[in-house]
Amino acid sequence: MKLVDKFTSWKMSSTAIAAALFLPIAAIAYTSLGQTDDIFSHLMSTVMPTYVFNTVVLAIGVMLLAFLFGLPSAWLMARCSFPSDKILQWLLVLPLAMPGYIVAYIFTDWFDFAGPIQSALRDVTGWGPRDYWFPDIRSITGSIIVLALVLYPYVYLLCRASFIEQSSTLTQSARLLKCNAWQTFLRVSLPLARPAIAVSLSLVAMEAIGDYGTVSYFAVNTLTTAVYDTWLGYSSLTAAAKISMIMLFFIVLFIGLEGYSRRKQKLFQSKMVQEDRHLIHLTGGQKWCAIFWCWGLVSIAFIFPIMQLLYYAYQYIEQSWTTQFRDYSINSLKVSLSAAMVAVFVALIVNFRHRLLPGLPSEVTKKAASMGYAVPGTVLAIGVMVFVLTLDHWLNDFAVSMEWKRPGLLFSGSIFALVFALVVRFSAVAIGSVESSLKKIPPSLDMASRTLGCTANETLKQIHLPLIKRGVLIAGLLVFIESMKELNASLLLRPFNFETLATYVFNFASDEQLELAAMPAVLLVLVGLLPLIVVNRTLEHTH
Repeated sequence: MKLVDKFTSWKMSSTAIAAALFLPIAAIAYTSLGQTDDIFSHLMSTVMPTYVFNTVVLAIGVMLLAFLFGLPSAWLMARCSFPSDKILQWLLVLPLAMPGYIVAYIFTDWFDFAGPIQSALRDVTGWGPRDYWFPDIRSITGSIIVLALVLYPYVYLLCRASFIEQSSTLTQSARLLKCNAWQTFLRVSLPLARPAIAVSLSLVAMEAIGDYGTVSYFAVNTLTTAVYDTWLGYSSLTAAAKISMIMLFFIVLFIGLEGYSRRKQKLFQSKMVQEDRHLIHLTGGQKWCAIFWCWGLVSIAFIFPIMQLLYYAYQYIEQSWTTQFRDYSINSLKVSLSAAMVAVFVALIVNFRHRLLPGLPSEVTKKAASMGYAVPGTVLAIGVMVFVLTLDHWLNDFAVSMEWKRPGLLFSGSIFALVFALVVRFSAVAIGSVESSLKKIPPSLDMASRTLGCTANETLKQIHLPLIKRGVLIAGLLVFIESMKELNASLLLRPFNFETLATYVFNFASDEQLELAAMPAVLLVLVGLLPLIVVNRTLEHTH
């Protein structure tokens, strides 16, 4: 009976946690049904079509360009051998650590009229300002290029893993059937990689739709900027929630259409190990084209921008090393550590409940707790704000009914709202990491512990935690780093006079003063490299 009670407590606690993490998403839908005093109608009749059009163009453009950048690189790294390919396997992942708005500022500095590129062009040709045409980087095209450069590693990582897993017997059979390398790629490798391509492009689309820093800096009006402006400019949370529902519709549409398009597709292939792969040794012109493509992509997306940041940090080290920098670093540390610890706790509760009581209810609980990862930070901030404001109202009404002093904005006016949003957003990362570690523990250990009279809590403490501590540490590390870089939720939910490193860097970039924030920007990039190293090492060890 005691064991049943323990199982019941795990069931109730995991259900309560999943409900709490899902409520902000439900709050968006509920709030969007309210009245907006004609603000939303005005937006729909004036600027909303432009916002929707720009969002669709941005998402499709970033997906196409990220596909163009990531797929050839993935195939070259998985199937070909050429000089420096071992180094490039790591370097091609690094652009994911660069915040898009930082790359946007650096590219603007390079390609603007007064930048070094146009200045050199005028010096060499002798042209005046009206003698030539140069593309404007501050445009939706510029936004697409910048976001594709920092998001293509999603396509690269997943497609490279898919190409590595493909059996070499299939490509050898295609060659025996008189197919050349290009035909083999199109008819065999590419169709087999379609699920990985679909998942990666879905991630790219969600990140592009939810981006605020880049499009805001380039003055491109999208649904994300509309949410931000409607909330802070018009002070209408309901209108912002309605726009958020439009964004969620597009995200669900992107994912649903792709899933529907391959509903009848079935792939069966045997998994092969790294040693069995037959690499194509590139020579001559093919070798130099591969080297130029991969090194050029890495240089434009990561090496040149980080070198520019390091130069700024060195030049302005005295102006950058300020009390504000140290205070905001501590703020980011506190918020990110809090979010990481809570997310790990959530992951342990949800995953261990699923291990104790496998089935549809526990699977639904786990999915509900992970749904926040698919919601853009700006949209999620709307739901979190509605949720915490409701809590504040209930708490203050209860205090009045008890004739106590009103506590004020206890939840929405503190870092609680920001930490809660980060937990909702990134719990899926922790849940996935802990789940993969728990799956490696054989069920026989659980049975043995029960035979010895151990309760569920004792089994978790004495058996599982020592065995999954590496997965738990990785889960906490990933959530910590993602929280350090999160901009959208931080901009909207941070308390007054409270800045994080991400908002600190963005504010300087918005004021055309990134040089003064180069040091914290470099810190954010270096912190962002850690999960990429973990992911890439996992990929190497797996295959």
